[in-house]
This record gives sequence, structure tokens and C-alpha cells, in this order.
Amino acid sequence: MKVVAQIKLPIEEEMELFEKKFSSSMSSKVSLLNRITHYVVNRKGKQMRPMFVFLIAKMHHNGAINERTYRGASVIELIHTATLVHDDVVDDSDRRRGFFSINALWKNKIAVLVGDFLLSKGLLLSIDNGDFDLLKIISVAVREMSEGELLQIEKARRLDITEEIYFEIIRQKTATLIAACCAMGAQSVHAPDEVVEQMREFGELIGIAFQIKDDLFDYGTDSIGKPTGIDIKEQKMTLPLIYTLNNVTDKEKRWLINSVKNHNTDKKRVKEVINFVKNKGGLEYAVEQMKDYQQKALSILKKFPTSPYRASLELMVNYVIERKK
Repeated sequence: MKVVAQIKLPIEEEMELFEKKFSSSMSSKVSLLNRITHYVVNRKGKQMRPMFVFLIAKMHHNGAINERTYRGASVIELIHTATLVHDDVVDDSDRRRGFFSINALWKNKIAVLVGDFLLSKGLLLSIDNGDFDLLKIISVAVREMSEGELLQIEKARRLDITEEIYFEIIRQKTATLIAACCAMGAQSVHAPDEVVEQMREFGELIGIAFQIKDDLFDYGTDSIGKPTGIDIKEQKMTLPLIYTLNNVTDKEKRWLINSVKNHNTDKKRVKEVINFVKNKGGLEYAVEQMKDYQQKALSILKKFPTSPYRASLELMVNYVIERKK
């Protein structure tokens, strides 16, 4: 059995019901909108976010969940989908998970409006049901995600990002949303405040480990496959590169920065950069950091009684750093 299917086992019924509820939470009187949202629903990914919401809610509520949990998961997906649609417009990308993006099929103006529609649907789903505590969790996440993206844009022009700034960017850009899912799961079943905070921290730790794993894909290892070098082409500052920049001579640093800034489309030069980072221990350092975050996340789970839900969450933490894509 595939790992994702195994993780889903204790929440299979909830996930099926969630898909129906999520689909209906997007409905509109405008047929163009319904066509587009139908397309969105049918192009879903692994659905890691709702899985976190349901597993954590069930872990803290003896396997029982309520309508608030479904609404919390739907709000996260609605607002997350809105940000993805807007991202595709901003990045001018015509693909999302291997399918055409909305802006590629329906133009930018429509894509931005669909993003706004999904955002408002998410807000109203919470407001109409008085879930102001859930709304606060996701609203804080959206603010942080926007700040993280803008911080990255501000810093990317100069390639002298410190490790501290790198972690701040990925905490906001990637980890915040997973943290919100985990806090949302606990909050939806009225878990105590300190438990909600522990779950938020748990999600943040996994989110950071997840992003470091993504950084490593760019360099490729025997288990991951061929290096892609895409981040280097896009001048993205990743952990292996930052570590290397901070641990080489001034001359090597100048060569590295010049390579990333001015020769990022030269395949041979990109390959040289990848090998240089590997030889300087950049990958080993990143793997070490990733495993550290993984262990911290697992130690939070250990504080809770064993259950099928905790076991699935532990599998999820390990899957995040062992996945092949």
C-alpha cells in the first residue's frame, strides 16, 4: 500500500465526505464560475492539508469530529486554492500539478476574480457559522504567506541572504499554512489553547522540513534522482547554497554569486555550482537540519497518547522527508 493511502486509512470516510462538502462550498449562480471551480476540484493534489486537519482533530477528540472540522478544512482549501490561482497569475505560469492553470485556460482577469471569489467564499463559510476562531487562524496564515513572498522578493535581488532570513522566509511562505491546518484541526474540536499552540508548532516544524526537502530536490541525490538546478536558474536562495556561500573563501563566494546571477542558464555552469555545493557539504548540512526539524515534530506527537491518528501523523512526518517528489 502506498504511504499516502496508509496515512489516509483512519480518516478515509471523513475525506470522502469532505470532498463533497468542499465541492458544494464553491457553488455559485454564475455558470462560468461553476465550470472553473469544477475544473479546480477535479485537479486536486494529494490533499495533505485537509488530512492534517482531520487527523489532528480526531487525535484530540477520541476519533470524533464535528461540522466545524469539515468547515475548517474547507476554509483552508478555499483560501489556499485562491492563493494558488493568484500565484499562477503572478508567476505567469501555465501549469499547475501538470494540468493547465486557470489563467492559461481563462485569462488573467478571470483567474484573479476567481481567486477573489474563493477567498470570499472561505471568509463567509466561517462568518455564516460564527467560526471566528477558525477564521482568525487562516487569516493570520494568509497575512504571513504574503509577507513571506514579499520578503523573498525583497531579499532575492541581493544574494547575501543569511540563514536566519532564509528560515524566516520559509517559515512564512511554506510552514505557516501547514501550521494553520494543524492548529485548525485542534481548534475545531475545542482543544485547550496550549494544545492548539503545540499543534501549530508541530505544523510549522513539518512545513520547514518539507521546504528543506524541496531545496534538496534541486541538487538531486542517488535516492532523489537527477539534479534539476531549477532553483539556481530562478536565482532562488536555498539552504545548501546559503550554507556554502557562508563557508567558502571570498573568491569562491564571488564565483558562486556570479554563476547564480549571470550564468544561471548555462547548463555546464549550473552543474558546476551543484557539484561545488555538494563538495562543500551544503547538502549534508541541509539534510542534518531537515532531520532536526523532523525529530522536533515527532517529539511533540510523543506527548499525546498512542492512537491510529497519531500513528498516521508520524507516518506523515516521515513521508515529508522521505518522499521522492
